[in-house]
Amino acid sequence: MRKIFTVVFISLFSLGIYAQDKVAKIEFESETIDYGTIEKGSDGVRVFKFKNTGDAPLIVSAVKSSCGCTVPKKPTAPILPGENGEIEVKYDTKRVNPIRKTITVTSNADTPTVALKIKGTVIDSSKSSVIGDKDKSVLEQ
Repeated sequence: MRKIFTVVFISLFSLGIYAQDKVAKIEFESETIDYGTIEKGSDGVRVFKFKNTGDAPLIVSAVKSSCGCTVPKKPTAPILPGENGEIEVKYDTKRVNPIRKTITVTSNADTPTVALKIKGTVIDSSKSSVIGDKDKSVLEQ
């Protein structure tokens, strides 16, 4: 009788440990978005698409940008296993400069922190530049 109780106890304990193996996994289509060269004032919204490839619901708890010129928006509801989600990022394109920003995503996934990147260049075509007119000679400008 004692052996039966021991076997049952070990079996239930093992089952409890096995049940905790369910974990969410976040898999992005791409961890970098290249805006390319865009005009000042153009649409700065881009989307990082991802999938929960785990077997537990994925909860994105925080999405933070490396500066105030980039505003990320996280999903509000949990992403179920096998489902897709999106993180929307809006860059302020009124700033004429190269874009090199990092968006940090925190979740309950097996990799709890993921760094996403945006890059590109915002130009103001109303202002001419000798560097920008590579095809023209100095006399034609």
